[in-house]
Amino acid sequence: MMDFEAGEVVCFNKPIDWTSFDLVNKFRYKLSRKLCVKKIKVGHAGTLDPKATGVMILCTGRATGRIEEFQGLTKEYVATLKLGATTPSFDLEKEVDATYPVEHITREKVDRALNLFVGRIEQIPPAFSACNIGGKRAYELARKGIDVPLKAKVLVIDEIELLEYDLPVVKIRVVCSKGTYIRALTRDIGYALDSGAHLIALERTRVGEVTLDKCLSIGDMDVFLDREIPEPAGMQNRKPVDVLVGISDMK
Repeated sequence: MMDFEAGEVVCFNKPIDWTSFDLVNKFRYKLSRKLCVKKIKVGHAGTLDPKATGVMILCTGRATGRIEEFQGLTKEYVATLKLGATTPSFDLEKEVDATYPVEHITREKVDRALNLFVGRIEQIPPAFSACNIGGKRAYELARKGIDVPLKAKVLVIDEIELLEYDLPVVKIRVVCSKGTYIRALTRDIGYALDSGAHLIALERTRVGEVTLDKCLSIGDMDVFLDREIPEPAGMQNRKPVDVLVGISDMK
């Protein structure tokens, strides 16, 4: 059985339209009630945007000390891009704000553009991101219409593979380092094609050796906790104590 207070690592497939903190809070709430404790430390190892799905590693108790280790692991994504249009967030969180021609784009041009981003590159994070700007998140400022000055960061993209081409939609697989914003990569691919682009779907398929098939779904959460934390004899009718549920400050 797992000892969540001493520290455990649990992997979930984050559903669409959940924030990373939604998943942390849901699991922490259920875990606290199951353990009959007021509070237990839970954090996640790498933010996923609300419109993204896929692998998310949660750490409990003393295992939260491993979060930085997990954050540094190589990640793999499958991204679906729509060419010829942009949104302020470069995904479906915001409405289309500009359109561009796509008639000049061919499969060969897409392949050449993708190759430009393989290796060590500089990337400017999107304004709608969790970057810290003077103690505030960039997305908080962007949502208020405040111009967000962000500096380019150096990162590594190991692989980009074109999976599907059906203009104006393309699907790609990306293997990359910590700190890579797939929305920013989408933006830059659009520029490289003399057009625009935004994400219409994003799935994180791997973090290190953790793949989707090793992850629990949200629907598995109760069954998983029932299996790992059996109800002690005579405790079936005990009323769980109130739990303190707050936003995790783990990134």
